[in-house]
Amino acid sequence: MMLAEDVTLTVTEHGAVLLDQRSGRYWQLNRTGCLIVEELDRTGTIQPALDELQQRFPTSASQVTADAERLVESLVNAKLVTP
Repeated sequence: MMLAEDVTLTVTEHGAVLLDQRSGRYWQLNRTGCLIVEELDRTGTIQPALDELQQRFPTSASQVTADAERLVESLVNAKLVTP
């Protein structure tokens, strides 16, 4: 997976913003969402980001995974990420 061709990612102080240039819509991501999207675009998978987040938040590892998968599903449904 990777960002769709017409989607740009701009990292900000508090996370990132995705711009869908086709529709002009913006999507704001917190730092965790930014980490996930950057890793997804860089490697095609969220696993390295999940590994890092699960180390940061070991008591919430299953919640981290569920939240990350939900984020990716939302991005795919919005056509911001190509499967």
